[in-house]
Amino acid sequence: MDKFAVIDTETNWNDEVMSIGVVVADSESRQKIASVYYIIDPEYKVGGMFAGELRLDDKAACVTDRKRALAKIREWLNAYGVRKLFAYNAAFDQRHLPEYSEYEWFDIMRLAAYRQYNTQIPDSADCYKTGRLKRGYGVEDVLRMLRKSRKYRETHNAVLDAQDELEIIQLLGYGLGEYEIARLG
Repeated sequence: MDKFAVIDTETNWNDEVMSIGVVVADSESRQKIASVYYIIDPEYKVGGMFAGELRLDDKAACVTDRKRALAKIREWLNAYGVRKLFAYNAAFDQRHLPEYSEYEWFDIMRLAAYRQYNTQIPDSADCYKTGRLKRGYGVEDVLRMLRKSRKYRETHNAVLDAQDELEIIQLLGYGLGEYEIARLG
């Protein structure tokens, strides 16, 4: 069974990673298999826009230093045979996790924010000539669009956001091969 991962980071006021959430999924069904959540110490203590969403009391959260967290995540990804990392606005996460340069990175937003790939983008939406939405293309807006529900609110908790980003992949309905156009260089 071939697998991939969706990864999300949250940063503190100093633009340092304070939490990392990762979800491993089956490449064919795109269904979640497992997830991990790391809170980076001492970086989380600086605080940040979404520090209130860290959920330090969550039993699934592991609080540790960056080096240990990245080593544990790498070990976990390798145990599942993961070589492909997906993220929404992947350049942000890739830039904040240079230690993971050996993985192939793919940007979910490159399909989700373009009319030619996201059939749920309304005809009335303001788009560039390329087909990309001019605004309203964040995770929250896109998931609302795909779910056809205005009720969703993005939590800005790394592991919950990674699960939401996996849902975007599921709802768009494309096989992972279609994301070749979304590979980061």
